[in-house]
Amino acid sequence: MQSTIGNSIKLSLFGESHGTAIGIMIDGLAPGIKLDTDFIQEQLEKRKPKGKISTQRHEADDFKIVSGYFNGYTTGTPLCLIIENKSQMSRDYEKTKSIMRPSHADYTADAKYMGYQDYRGGGHFSGRITAPLVAAGAIFIQVLRSKGIEIGTHILKCRNEKDKSFSSEESVLLKEIREVNAKYFPVIEEAAEEKMKKLIEKAGEELDSVGGILETAVTGLPAGIGEPYFNSVESVLSHLIYSIPAVKGIEFGAGFAVTEMYGSEANDSFYYENGEVKTKTNNNGGINGGISNSMPLIMKIAVKPTPSIYKEQESVDIAKQENVKFNIEGRHDPAIIHRARVVVDSMTAFGLLDLICMRYGYMWMTDKK
Repeated sequence: MQSTIGNSIKLSLFGESHGTAIGIMIDGLAPGIKLDTDFIQEQLEKRKPKGKISTQRHEADDFKIVSGYFNGYTTGTPLCLIIENKSQMSRDYEKTKSIMRPSHADYTADAKYMGYQDYRGGGHFSGRITAPLVAAGAIFIQVLRSKGIEIGTHILKCRNEKDKSFSSEESVLLKEIREVNAKYFPVIEEAAEEKMKKLIEKAGEELDSVGGILETAVTGLPAGIGEPYFNSVESVLSHLIYSIPAVKGIEFGAGFAVTEMYGSEANDSFYYENGEVKTKTNNNGGINGGISNSMPLIMKIAVKPTPSIYKEQESVDIAKQENVKFNIEGRHDPAIIHRARVVVDSMTAFGLLDLICMRYGYMWMTDKK
């Protein structure tokens, strides 16, 4: 029963939604990484709920680094970061603790932990636990940016409302990445933001929720990153992205659309440009044989509608062993896709940095570009 992952860099996640604190241990960071703690807080702000499109549980998410950091730099020893929980309303879960909420981890957690799990707010399975992942991700993003590697995610689709896709032109793509990274609601077109927000608010008014598709792009990733077969770029990132609550699908490049193409259409032809190898198309999403080819890495991620809805639902009461109808109480999001994007960026940054360090060693993090 582990909540640890990584090769050159290891993450250990801990805490519960309504516990005293949540946090993360990072082992494998090089010494001498200068940290911008303001940037860590900025990233946490992107995950926070705001307005009618999010839950009304508002946490300060003030973080503390309690080890592995001294005089503004990483020390090279394990870095431990914690975030206190200050806005718990645990009574909302007490009277329905034996009722298994549909599409939550209530039943599977009970089966795994034999009834000893912290059920309040989903416990260790709650989306609240992604906050320390974002804080850690902010560290990884800083390291990658110092090497010219940029990551960005936008909402490509929210139920049936669409934003335009990231540009295939690398210079334009980098501009779009930086623009969406500066926004709380990450879309490329302003018109899409207004339509999506109205859709989310309407779902909330109807006691329901919506999901959608996120599109992630990475630029500046050098060729040669990834380890076939079991630590390929796709397998590592898929593992990490699927670890984010509510993610139900992922595809790279053209994804499932390649099934409708001939090989002559799907293949990305190579050519030289200013002495660098490029591809004329990017149907493989910047990856060949599980290894980066220096073209932009492109992923699409499916995020399901928030399972906590206020409509009456059918389920079971495992204490009484009977079928029941019930209404969820508490504070919940009509959509989490806009908050999930920064979690996707964070896990993408971790996966890529871990793979890079597997090839070049952990001191790559502090080597000059």
